[in-house]
Amino acid sequence: MREVATFDTWSVSVEDELFDAMLLMLRHRIHRVVVREGETVIGILGQLELMAFVANNSHLISLQVAEASDVSELRAAALQIEDLVRVLHHDGVRVDVIAALVSELNRQVFSRLWELLAPQALRENSCLIVMGSEGRGEQIIKTDQDNGLLLRDGFAADGVEAVTEAFTAALIEFGYPPCPGGIMLSRPRWRKHLGAFRNAIRDWIHGDDPEGPMNLAIFLDATAVAGDARLLEDARNYVDEVLFDSFVFYARFARAVDQFGAAWWTRLPGLIGRKAAEIDIKKLGIFPIVHGVRVLSLQYRIRTHRTADRLHALVAAERFEEPLALRLIEALHFLIGLKLSNNLRQMADGRVPDNSVRLADLGALERQSLKESLAIVRQFKAWLSWHYGLDSL
Repeated sequence: MREVATFDTWSVSVEDELFDAMLLMLRHRIHRVVVREGETVIGILGQLELMAFVANNSHLISLQVAEASDVSELRAAALQIEDLVRVLHHDGVRVDVIAALVSELNRQVFSRLWELLAPQALRENSCLIVMGSEGRGEQIIKTDQDNGLLLRDGFAADGVEAVTEAFTAALIEFGYPPCPGGIMLSRPRWRKHLGAFRNAIRDWIHGDDPEGPMNLAIFLDATAVAGDARLLEDARNYVDEVLFDSFVFYARFARAVDQFGAAWWTRLPGLIGRKAAEIDIKKLGIFPIVHGVRVLSLQYRIRTHRTADRLHALVAAERFEEPLALRLIEALHFLIGLKLSNNLRQMADGRVPDNSVRLADLGALERQSLKESLAIVRQFKAWLSWHYGLDSL
């Protein structure tokens, strides 16, 4: 016992912040600290008591991420994020606040993992990016990975394939499922030198690949997580350079808001009536708002990422009516919150979280709010159709 026991005590002042006690416990791998008032011991603060008090505080996870010395320690920190989400949701914290918090923690995890796996030369000559809902800061429950890697032109990226494969594999171990569409830096199409990536952007815009527009949409939400952010800025500037106010492209790009209109619900086998109805909340409500606002932001050169921030910027630029913008933000937050509640319910039932919502699981108020939110979505789609003349395309 003497070989593993700790005989020295660590202490904090009664005037110190809880943050100091947390940091001391993490740094020295201890579970209790002595609390002193001057030289007098007035109590003992245990890790369990501290954890109970700050259970809905992100600082503890953030500290563990920063101090992770290897992938296994980082994994232990990353796996706590979903528990934090449950606590925050149970406490009634606004869904946009939860999303912002989770987004920041996720990016810290990605950045620290990249530091642990990538050699310094690679980190200095590349830019790790996250895209899609993760890039917008609107993904809460871990549903898939959307990331990529931009490499500096001329940099000999020897061994980059092994590093990126290890990165993707580690994220899977951390609970971030692989992207079904392969939008991960371990795939060559999302791991390119800047010049090659610019060529890919041009093909997305002017080529005939049916996946091109969606690849562009995903990239427009890209945010730099680690490395040289100027590489991403260069690639993003190239999008505007290639488009050069192409209204016809914006109109065609906007038509995607209607691509799911004919398949908004499915019928569950073996059930009848309302119990049989299941909707895809992303296709029906979230995607039309997100993508429609994304297209408008592209057209008017707005570079913010969060959908709500884009709408506020559009209003400030006098490109969009404020009343409809506020209704869209309210509808989007409700739909994301509904998806979060449903995902937590799915996980509690042992199901894999996805975008499907069973109408029978919703209460009367939720069904009414869903109906009103979808009415706002339809209003927005009609506005987009008028703005871009989609009926004439």
